[in-house]
Order: sequence, then structure tokens, then C-alpha cells
Amino acid sequence: MSAPLKEYTQEELAAQPIGAWTGLAYRRVVGALRAQLAVEGLTQPHWWTLNHAAGAPGTWTRPALTDRLTPYDDQDTDFDAVYDDLIARGWLTEDGATGTMTLTREGEAARLRAKARNAQVLDRAHEGVDPADFATTIDVLRRIVANLGGDGNLPDRGP
Repeated sequence: MSAPLKEYTQEELAAQPIGAWTGLAYRRVVGALRAQLAVEGLTQPHWWTLNHAAGAPGTWTRPALTDRLTPYDDQDTDFDAVYDDLIARGWLTEDGATGTMTLTREGEAARLRAKARNAQVLDRAHEGVDPADFATTIDVLRRIVANLGGDGNLPDRGP
């Protein structure tokens, strides 16, 4: 368990380097998520693939899904290898004629197990954080992203 959080003034907090704190938060959250996914033999790209296939059954092709996921990837992932692995596990099928990928019953079960593991991490990350403060934080971060030339809009769910 970590040490109790100290209280700081608004001025002290406002003077903090945003990059340092967002970097620390990113490494902690993503590290915890990746550790839980690894228990299921999954990587984040596996999780993303399962989630997208579940969210839009039979609509994602390899090129479309790879284009969608690549901006979030920080591991130089070979997405074709991820798709091939999920197909080999029997968790994903690929239509030979259209190239669309569909989650199988086993794939959905694996996705739900991974989702439960991810939820444990996110619940822990949200402990003591007011939902309104969390929403404000996300809004501030997306505005910072947009101010620096990125896309500050929330991601679309479909292809």
C-alpha cells in the first residue's frame, strides 16, 4: 500500500508539470492493465481487438481495425500476428470472402474475463476520486491534447 496522500494548495498543484504526472499515471494504469491481461495470456492489442469485434460484429477487417488501433499502440505491434493468434485460439473468425472478423462464443467469454480484470484495475484507480472530478480531468486532458494539435474528441466505437 502506498503512503497517505498529502494535501497541497491549488497553487502548488497548478505549478506541477503536466507531462510528468500524466506520464506517471499512464505507466501505472497501463502497467496494471497489462499485468491483468497477461494473466489471461493477452496483450492490450488482443484486448482492443476482442473489444472492437464485440462492439461491431462482422464489420471489422484487418486493415480497418489496424488503422483504428495503431494510434493507440506504443509497442510496435504486429496486428496481423494478434489477429492470427486470436483466430488460432478459436476466439475470432475471419470471413474468407469479405475479410470481416467476428468474435466466437469462446472469444466473448475471454473478453468478459479480461473486462472483469480491467474493471478491478479501474475500480482501484478510481478509489477516492469523485466521478465529477474524473470527468473534469478527462475534459482537461482532451483539451490539452487538442491545444497541442491532437484529436481531443472521444474515440468512435464503430468502424
